[in-house]
Amino acid sequence: MQEKSLNSPAGIPALLLILTGILVGFGLILGPHLLVIGIPLVLISFFSCIGLFTVQPNQGRVLQLFGRYIGTEKNPGLRITNPFYTRTSVSLRVRNFESSKLKVNDLDGNPIEIAAVVVWQVIDTAQAVFQVDDYANFVEIQSEAAIRSLASIYPYDQHDDETIALRSHADKVADHLARELQERLSSAGVEVLEARITHLAYAPEIAHAMLQRQQASAIIAARTKIVEGAVG
Repeated sequence: MQEKSLNSPAGIPALLLILTGILVGFGLILGPHLLVIGIPLVLISFFSCIGLFTVQPNQGRVLQLFGRYIGTEKNPGLRITNPFYTRTSVSLRVRNFESSKLKVNDLDGNPIEIAAVVVWQVIDTAQAVFQVDDYANFVEIQSEAAIRSLASIYPYDQHDDETIALRSHADKVADHLARELQERLSSAGVEVLEARITHLAYAPEIAHAMLQRQQASAIIAARTKIVEGAVG
């Protein structure tokens, strides 16, 4: 289901018309022979008030009639529609989701802690409302699933010059995360604006051992360069 734009009438002229109808109706009720006109006019005017609603900037109102999607109103201000329409608010503002620290195994099987922040925005209100139960919760669940998947296909540290690693290739990893998230969230009418790793570390139980391993690798690499320089 795709979003349909709806341009409902402006609400202020309608409000003035409703107030006029109420005043005229009460005036007719005071005349004993005009009750048959005055009472229906007052009732219709009050019932029309139900159709008034406001739209905030960067907000969409999804309108339905007895379960059928009518359209989405995005024009800010006071608007009026069919009083029988139900209206669901959808924020179009840019939002952030910051995941908790997730404990997963990297490509080498080492337990690591990873967290990320996702910047996202609803771009299709119809999909956000009708394709998923709760689009905000859907974003959170799919984001954490994508982060776990990402961590498992890359090693924490770079083994050679061609290996893409979580720690040494932050930009490439972030791009991969953003692409995977977009694939997961497109069905909910969500656009991923940015995704990046905010926390990355070995799990506490192996952190000390891996630090020693990194130090040893650095010493070996330094000695290798010294030997290569001496031979050259």
